[in-house]
Amino acid sequence: MAGVVIGVSFPVLIAPRFAPRLQQNLPGILRPLKPKHQVISINKLSTTGVRCDVRNWSLRSGPESVQLEVPTSVPVRVAKELLQAGHRYLDVRTEDEFKAGHPSGAINIPYMFKVGSGMSKNPKFLEQVSSIFSQDDEIIVGCQSGKRSLMAATELHSAGFKAVVDLAGGYSAWSQNELPIERS
Repeated sequence: MAGVVIGVSFPVLIAPRFAPRLQQNLPGILRPLKPKHQVISINKLSTTGVRCDVRNWSLRSGPESVQLEVPTSVPVRVAKELLQAGHRYLDVRTEDEFKAGHPSGAINIPYMFKVGSGMSKNPKFLEQVSSIFSQDDEIIVGCQSGKRSLMAATELHSAGFKAVVDLAGGYSAWSQNELPIERS
């Protein structure tokens, strides 16, 4: 059985040969891998700015490599068509970024907050999203450039949201394509 480790920021794919031992030692930590999700390597994910702290792992190419499950990313033109078809837009940027401009009809739930000169994850993100969206809602997740939205969409997938896509390029790509925006 292959599975995904739950309770971590980015689900880690466990190769079939390691799963039984992990399941025996830590019952309930594995969730079956959902076949519709894309799987990318940690090296590829790190190009999005995500820092992966992997210790005591032997990383190799092939079926035994450590891999992460992430949702599909769509270009802005596809996202616009999805919105017209009934998807909802979740903007995960900060309140100030959202107020400066956002796609029409977007709902703002920050994935991260500005803290001093850095950013800190919103500890109530899943709770806040769950109070507005159901796990079956079709959601487009966007941020400024696509990094935070990829992290947020991955976390939503891990939490059971079934129809989440990431907006490639974020609000920057949206506004560069002169798609409808609002200011609050």
